[in-house]
Amino acid sequence: MFPDISVFGPYTYLVTEIAFGSVAFALLVYANALGRAARTIAALYPVAYVWDWYTLRVGVFAIELRTGVDLLGIPVEEHLFILVVPGLVIGVHETLHGSAGEQ
Repeated sequence: MFPDISVFGPYTYLVTEIAFGSVAFALLVYANALGRAARTIAALYPVAYVWDWYTLRVGVFAIELRTGVDLLGIPVEEHLFILVVPGLVIGVHETLHGSAGEQ
């Protein structure tokens, strides 16, 4: 089964974002796609932020094992999530399919 990472207590979500964010960053560097990913993430961020803020406010989900630190109305871990998920997707895509312009 999966390892129990709840040993990190209130830092569990933060630790997972740092771990997966590190993988995303490494893939983006490897694929030489950091700049393109940064532009894409910057364009997606406002929409993802509003979506996240709204779903938290209406109670769609609750976040356990987090630091309790909020920034602009959402947990700091969610801000990282908004950066990490598209970064990881773009990093995997670019690693598998090569840099833009390559065939």
